[in-house]
Amino acid sequence: MIYLDNAATTKMFEKGVDIYKKYACQFFFNPSAGYSQAIDVRHDIDKTRQKIKDTLNAEKGNVIFTSGATESNNLAILGSKRNGKWEYVFSSGEHPSVYNVARYLENQGFIVHYVKLTENGQIDYEDLKNVVNEKTRLISIMHVSNETGAINDLSLINNIRQKYCPKALLHIDGVQAFCKIPVNVDELNIDFYTLSAHKFHGPKGVGALYARDVSCLKNIVYGGGQEEGYRSGTENVGGIMAMGYAIDNIDITKNYQYVEKLKKCMENELETVKGVNIIKTESPYILSVSFSGVNGETLMRSLQDKGVLVGIGSACSTKKAGNRVLENMGINQDKIKSHIRISFSEELSLDEIKNAGKNIIETYQYLLEKVK
Repeated sequence: MIYLDNAATTKMFEKGVDIYKKYACQFFFNPSAGYSQAIDVRHDIDKTRQKIKDTLNAEKGNVIFTSGATESNNLAILGSKRNGKWEYVFSSGEHPSVYNVARYLENQGFIVHYVKLTENGQIDYEDLKNVVNEKTRLISIMHVSNETGAINDLSLINNIRQKYCPKALLHIDGVQAFCKIPVNVDELNIDFYTLSAHKFHGPKGVGALYARDVSCLKNIVYGGGQEEGYRSGTENVGGIMAMGYAIDNIDITKNYQYVEKLKKCMENELETVKGVNIIKTESPYILSVSFSGVNGETLMRSLQDKGVLVGIGSACSTKKAGNRVLENMGINQDKIKSHIRISFSEELSLDEIKNAGKNIIETYQYLLEKVK
């Protein structure tokens, strides 16, 4: 099997599984308990908290552990919501865990603006300037598009925020960027940054929200007051520690350079074929491509039979017709229907990429002949 859907989830590090088991079976204590064994566990999860801050280049701020990116995004947006005539700004290309919260705010009567996308998948920075104002409470923009791999310019977004709405909070969904692309939340004045462990070889069901100033937040989950009251519920200790292990064992720069070669190799394979349309984006981890005349889901299922696994977009929205992100980029319906997403990992070899590329081409040409 050649797995090319790493934007959906990644394979957990095997030693990370051992770490998880260690904290599930040996150091299984509840970190909120008062005896020394539990206090030691609490100190251990605080070490992972610090690892996240170090990776984000955050000198100050807090890390709140959650069940994953969806909860972190909800906490950042709904937890920073305030009553009054506030306005909220999102991009048209956000993940459903942000976009659907934006729709909820609209239904609650808040003024919500959706920033347009350009044809390369980035947000339209001029449009961002046009929609922000002194009433803007929150700007929420993803770092890297989970659909296309487009990287938004966080420095430019921050500059626009500082010029036009300096009191607005800035939330970045960093799920497809954390441990893959360097970020400095202090330099960029980012208030909230979302991450999810299973996107970088950690376990599913655990993530975090970085908050520069937690006083800007209100809790949206009520309970025993864990995570300083911002996210009640006993911490997923094994998941947190396995996530920390993954962070320790990822070399962002080395992996980035290697995965660049993998993506370029795949592009070189596919570009030789008529009818293949590649969306050129910055992240080496994601390649968005359409195959004229062939349904993307049909291609995906046919490749599965050959042991090549690709995606057709966000795993959180594949049951829905169309593709909101690609539509907002101005891509026509024929290309959207023939679209697949190929996403990479540093664990893949160049030979696997070449083999997968040949299988994709052969399968595409076979299906194209069948529909003629």
